[in-house]
Amino acid sequence: MTAAHLSGPIVVVTDVRAEESDLRTRLERATEHDVRTVPTTGDLESVLGTDTDDSTDEGIETGPTGEGDAASPVRSEPTTDGETASAVPSAVVLELDCPGEIQTILQRVHAKLASVPTIVAPREGSERLATVALRADATEYVPTDSDEKPIDRIIATIRSHPEQSSGDGRYHRILANELPDEAFVIGEDGTYLEAKARPDSADLYSTAADDLPGAELEDAFPDQVATKLQDCIDRAIRTDDVQSVEYDAETTEGRRRFEARVVPIDQRIQGRRAVVWLARDITERVERERQLRSRQDQLETLNRINAVVRQVIETLVEAPARDAIEREVCEQLVDSDLYCGSWIAERAGDGQLSYRTGAGEADTYLDCVRDLTVDHERPVTQAVRTGEIRTTNRILEDETVPEPLREAAREDDVRSAIAVPITHEDATYGVLTVLASRDDAFSERERAGFRLLGETIGFTIMAVKNRQLLFADTVVELKFRIDGGDTFSFDLSDAYDCTCSLEWAGTTVNGRTFQYVTVDGLDGETVLEEAGDHDSIEECRLIHDGEESCTIEMRLAKSGVRTLANHGATIRDVTVESGVGTCLVEVSQDADVREIAEALTVIYENTELVAKREVDRPVRTAAQRRNRILDRLTDRQLTTLRLAYYGGFFDWPRESTGEEVAEAMDISPPTMHQHLRKGLKAILGEFFESGSHN
Repeated sequence: MTAAHLSGPIVVVTDVRAEESDLRTRLERATEHDVRTVPTTGDLESVLGTDTDDSTDEGIETGPTGEGDAASPVRSEPTTDGETASAVPSAVVLELDCPGEIQTILQRVHAKLASVPTIVAPREGSERLATVALRADATEYVPTDSDEKPIDRIIATIRSHPEQSSGDGRYHRILANELPDEAFVIGEDGTYLEAKARPDSADLYSTAADDLPGAELEDAFPDQVATKLQDCIDRAIRTDDVQSVEYDAETTEGRRRFEARVVPIDQRIQGRRAVVWLARDITERVERERQLRSRQDQLETLNRINAVVRQVIETLVEAPARDAIEREVCEQLVDSDLYCGSWIAERAGDGQLSYRTGAGEADTYLDCVRDLTVDHERPVTQAVRTGEIRTTNRILEDETVPEPLREAAREDDVRSAIAVPITHEDATYGVLTVLASRDDAFSERERAGFRLLGETIGFTIMAVKNRQLLFADTVVELKFRIDGGDTFSFDLSDAYDCTCSLEWAGTTVNGRTFQYVTVDGLDGETVLEEAGDHDSIEECRLIHDGEESCTIEMRLAKSGVRTLANHGATIRDVTVESGVGTCLVEVSQDADVREIAEALTVIYENTELVAKREVDRPVRTAAQRRNRILDRLTDRQLTTLRLAYYGGFFDWPRESTGEEVAEAMDISPPTMHQHLRKGLKAILGEFFESGSHN
């Protein structure tokens, strides 16, 4: 470096988008050199002004021809910040963050003054900027955001430039400055020439970075990985372009994943072509991406499951019978390609499970299920007993699964199973089991979808049973005797020698069970007092009160009437007298009488079926029912109902008020309301009293 270089100014090239240079002020305080700035859009050549007159400075670099650029003396032209360029710069510092601008400016500087040190000093360093600086032959790379003393390093580079101008030293420094996690200079034959590791990641490596130079890729990696990395080096040198490669490496923390950028070096290092290998540990990123893909796969699977569940539910609406319901469910589940098998079992009269239907390609497994006793299908029986879903993931590894089932699962590639109770309210009709060829196939979200499916199947089975009973010409009448029930009606009749008769019982949409009961032989005040102290009563309200009789509305915590209704039975009469109950119900001809009796036993322990007989129902047409209703109405009641109906009294909002209807009839409003209520009661009485209690 000539005296002109040593005494020349430091030129800082700044980003036109930056308001001011952060480096200029700091360099001025740390050095005696003049510090000048020029934006990337400024007249850089004027700031780099060279003297081609030998009498002025014989050490000035000439152009490619060695004759200099011109015969004029050193130029002194104004710079963009009002200062004057006089001598060859002692260094050019690029305070830039744009890779394209860095590459362009370095090319211009090297074309003009090849011996002037160039330093890339971005505000925010990155692996990409380091690679650009390396490939564009920058003397040094000093990211100011990560370097503790960037100004000292810039000045040291300027002062020591003659001693560190070799290619080896320059690459060594750039490696030391960037270091993503590990960085190497590797020869074309796969030999390590330089090796550096970031301090906070050096402990990961079983071989210290200082011990790598002289070793080969085959010494550090298995043959297959070493061949892959050597191919990347060959490709980078052959194409003279940056290459990327991902690979695994064994570390003190186990196997880690790395991503490397391989930058070919134009100059020969130790007499051979070489590359700079900048590697980053991406293990955490790969794991995050894996988890994200897993979540996306789960979401896609969940969406498909929900679509299948919706499709199954839609078909249940029109299912004609229970067999058709269960067959459609199993077939549609396996048709979705999400599951390899599905089967349904029902509760048998002896408390065990009976296989009803199944579908899917897991034939060996399904055949094995038919032959196993109840004790061997623990998740299935648990689902029925508890009413909760049970899952078995990784069947092949689960030692609690019987060996015959595991062998069948191995043959059919069954890996997971879910047992879904088929329920409606407090009635359990059976269990749906679904098989999958995936480990951990049933997440919590999937279980929620299957829970809804089980409840929907249960509701549909209950509706089919009621529909069959409703349209049956012949029904089966069952009479039960219940001794010593622990509900309110039993305790009340036993204590006061009264009779409790059920008028109606049902369940609201929010699941509350109500009963309307008439008590003969006791006044309402006493009944309310007793109801308030009884555990089975949640709420009680007096509807009608008399001296020897009353009617109450009760909300119960549990109800045998509700249980019977859920099993497709129609309540005809329930009477409790002296602590003994008589319950008369109707069921369809194909109903499971034993199942109904067992369900009632859950509520009332001492239950006995005392009578069973077939009863023919009278066939009544719609016209006959209409005539029966009209026969129960007086002329005034019928006229009032017609005027109110056609006048819009029942619309919302009302088209006519009660006063307007009364005026049309030329009667008083109270009289009109009396006729209206009696007429409505006659119609509703005909409808409800000839129907069922539930």
